[in-house]
Amino acid sequence: MTDPTLERWRLLLGEPGGACLGGEQLDARAAARDAAMDWLYGRDEDLRRRGVRRGGMGESTLTTFDWLDDITRLFPKETIERLHRDAVERYEIHDVVTDPAVLARIEPNPALLKAVLRTKHLMNPQVLRLARRIVEQVVRQLMEKLATEVRSAFSGTKVRRPGRMRLARNFDMARTLRANLGRYRPETGKVVIETPFFFSRTRRHLEQWQVILLVDQSGSMVDSVIHSAVTAACLWGLPGVRTHLVAFDTEVVDLTADVDDPVELLMKVQLGGGTDIARAASYGAGLVDQPRRAIVVLISDFYEGGDPHRLVRVVRDLVAQGSKVLGLAALDEQANPAYDRELAQRLADAGAYVGAMTPGELASFVAEHVGR
Repeated sequence: MTDPTLERWRLLLGEPGGACLGGEQLDARAAARDAAMDWLYGRDEDLRRRGVRRGGMGESTLTTFDWLDDITRLFPKETIERLHRDAVERYEIHDVVTDPAVLARIEPNPALLKAVLRTKHLMNPQVLRLARRIVEQVVRQLMEKLATEVRSAFSGTKVRRPGRMRLARNFDMARTLRANLGRYRPETGKVVIETPFFFSRTRRHLEQWQVILLVDQSGSMVDSVIHSAVTAACLWGLPGVRTHLVAFDTEVVDLTADVDDPVELLMKVQLGGGTDIARAASYGAGLVDQPRRAIVVLISDFYEGGDPHRLVRVVRDLVAQGSKVLGLAALDEQANPAYDRELAQRLADAGAYVGAMTPGELASFVAEHVGR
């Protein structure tokens, strides 16, 4: 029986890794996996030069449709999503998301959602209708996950008032220790608790806050665009929150009217183009009604194509008037940013909070300030 670890190395390296198996042949299923991986990665000239995976010299008999069927049958879900992503993003095999026959059969996942957003301008109306199914299903999954996090963030805050519900989550440790310090036992180093105290968990009165999301729709920000749309939809209609969503490149487009329908919103987004962050920040500043009850979230990689001095000035003015300014280099599940650190530092020096967040962390930040 073939050692599974050696077989994985053989599949990773392709035909040049045959020595891993000591002359043994792959079984039928592993050989089919190898053929599917070779269809994709065998076209990579860099891998060929490194002797990692070497595709055959003849024309492949597999079509994209056949390959998608094969990988669905042969690989686990996580691997399928990675293969989809590499096919579209690394090798630009656009018929993965532009062929009607493929779209009718393919299982939606986040990698395909990004591919649809990048290639929808290539699609005719029939294909676009099929692609919308991918957008709807993935957005629904993201909404279900994030809605739980948002509800948790806005479910109420602990207030310093005794409570009758003796639940572990409401235990007031500081007050309990203070009240029972007289029962400290030096020989054991412990405090004997006679009277425990608990918080009451109540919902504070929420005054109206504005949350203004300004989202860079350049191609590198596609993950953040998706999660911004879903986050805005989850914040929409919450008590005490008025949400705006604005997308920008060199132009500024106010998408607030579609915030409650993130699928429609994403289908309107046009990825790519230049970037004028200062223009978007100025537009966002113009939306502020009550400066001390406004959170302006600027989601961008901060590679400014406009006037960086103007951008810093707008941010400084927003902070001076009492608004909260968040500069997020990423808003997605990984929160791994790639950004212009020099400009980001200038924004931080102007008083903005600069970093990266997951959608749940952003919801918690908003809840913390709205609940004050």
